[in-house]
Amino acid sequence: MTEREVSPADAAPVLVVGAGPVGATVALELAHHGVRSIVVDRARGASRHPKMDFVNARSMELLRRLGLTDDIRARGVPGDQAFNFFWMRSFAEPPVAEWRYLSVDTLREEMARTNDGSLPREPYQRIVGSMLEQLGRDRCAAAELVDLREGWTFQGLRQDAEGVTADVLVDGRTRTIRARYLVGCDGANSAVRSAVGIGVDEYGPQRHHVISYFRSADPALTRYGRFFLANTTLGLTLVSRDGDATWTATFPLADGEQSTGDPLPVIRQRLGVDIAVDELINVAQWRGRFGVARRYRAGRVFLAGDSAHQFFPTGGHGANTGIADAVDIGWKLAAVLDGWGGPGLLDSYEAERRPVALFNREMSFNLLEVWRRFPQLAAEGAGRPQLAGFLRQDGYQINNIGIHCGYRYRDSPVICHEDGEEPAWEWGRIVPTTWPGGRAPSVRLADRTELYDLLGPGLTLLDFSGSQAGKPIAQEAQRLGVPLAHLAVDDEGSRTVWERDLVLVRPDQHVAWRGNEPPDDCAGVLDRVCGRHPDRSVSPRPR
Repeated sequence: MTEREVSPADAAPVLVVGAGPVGATVALELAHHGVRSIVVDRARGASRHPKMDFVNARSMELLRRLGLTDDIRARGVPGDQAFNFFWMRSFAEPPVAEWRYLSVDTLREEMARTNDGSLPREPYQRIVGSMLEQLGRDRCAAAELVDLREGWTFQGLRQDAEGVTADVLVDGRTRTIRARYLVGCDGANSAVRSAVGIGVDEYGPQRHHVISYFRSADPALTRYGRFFLANTTLGLTLVSRDGDATWTATFPLADGEQSTGDPLPVIRQRLGVDIAVDELINVAQWRGRFGVARRYRAGRVFLAGDSAHQFFPTGGHGANTGIADAVDIGWKLAAVLDGWGGPGLLDSYEAERRPVALFNREMSFNLLEVWRRFPQLAAEGAGRPQLAGFLRQDGYQINNIGIHCGYRYRDSPVICHEDGEEPAWEWGRIVPTTWPGGRAPSVRLADRTELYDLLGPGLTLLDFSGSQAGKPIAQEAQRLGVPLAHLAVDDEGSRTVWERDLVLVRPDQHVAWRGNEPPDDCAGVLDRVCGRHPDRSVSPRPR
């Protein structure tokens, strides 16, 4: 069969390689906008290993748009349980220090009391990563516009002016898939990234780790609580996965050290207690590294998730950065395929997402230093008061909502940037602003309606003017074939937080343009935001 004779069943607008949480999000985002995709994954089901367990608030906001949050919470840690970080010399003595994430229920109570845009639309959620992956696969399998193919292994690709041809191995035979675009979501050792020759810039420590997934009902493990992550001075990280009897334990290997195969003696020694283990479910090794791909795009091929960036699992940055990647490239591909997005929209993907990955890499490295220094200080003779004082100074790191929700696309070619001083950024809170490029603030209207829930699937023009001032923009969007919801909002409190009478919001809830009256060139603003003429100058309106 020649490439021109690809079966219609093996053709789609987008091919997604990898069906983990990032790949599934890409496919579901495309489906959200009415675009078909084929998703291939070499595994025939979700991983048995739990992997990530922290879906941050920003990811939950984005996944809410896809109707996933209720199912995630139903499968996750109960909302009344806080998430504690214990720093311990061993489980035989009380923790040296404790960092605490408030429970989801407590955060919801705080959100109900606060309506100034400084809090997210959704709290974070802990969930076993394999369960999140299974949920994504199940949703893809059920989606009319997603063709999920498990047990299909990506082998290579070729590009031409019209699309991408991929070779995939299934049941010992090579099949050919044809797509307009391809998104590689196939992990840190991405075959897609290798196929297009994109390198990765790495720095910092690179150590091999052993991670064990096991069941234990030993009460020694829950003497200080049910839901926690604990680090010991002997270099072990223990995570309670379900608040009951399921755990993961991770420890690093020294340079040149080989795993003995049975991790339980090491786990018991580093915990400092002789726990009973009922079942050793899985043991794996992983290499911790800090890397970001030099490019996120090669022609019609894009990288997302771990194929584009790799972090140590500290701070909840890795998979969450990938979920935001998936939404960004998903809606942009859909816009281009639907005809209202121009080529500049796809160019903006790397311009927006790679700086976020570079920043998050530094934040992950920053927290890793605490992980590293804690056992080092203990080994060098620091006592409990010194260790507690050291950890108290770094406790701010766990309260990092500003990192998760406060990034701005400062250099994006499809944002109508403003002159003047950019608003402040804070680590531990969301700075509410509609400064173009940033995430729009989440607020409630006077009738308790959440403004986020009123945003449309395409562009949304929030009109607080009381006089339909945004009508010229809406009319121009209709003329240009751009899907835009013109949403008149009569709510003084929301107008105060949103700072302008007119605010244009993208499908990913980021602000693209704002002003107190329509721009002189409505077509120019829309062309820029849609990537039709990203270099066209658009002057900001005065305040």
